[in-house]
Amino acid sequence: MSLWADASRASTAFGGLRKGIVHLEAVERVKDATRSRFGLGYDDTILVAESVPALPGFPPHETKVVFWTADGTRHHFRVFKPVEDVADEDVPPAWMRESLTGAEGVDCPCC
Repeated sequence: MSLWADASRASTAFGGLRKGIVHLEAVERVKDATRSRFGLGYDDTILVAESVPALPGFPPHETKVVFWTADGTRHHFRVFKPVEDVADEDVPPAWMRESLTGAEGVDCPCC
């Protein structure tokens, strides 16, 4: 089966439904907003993933964004919405960039 198969009926090996072109466009839009907001280049790595949190009390969907700067520093943030609903204003402001690195050595189940 092709990557571009009908997403409305195809399931993946991990049990979830494949996302369609609308989902892929939303992921690219969030990547572009993150790149623009934090002044990242096109060679910088940005990952966007939607998930359903397993911890009690969390919203039903979240979008996780992780990016690395040229010096290798990992940054991350979450938006408690499906990726299709994430807007440019949901991306943190540029002045928060350093606070998105998280504490070194801290490993918590929510991050």
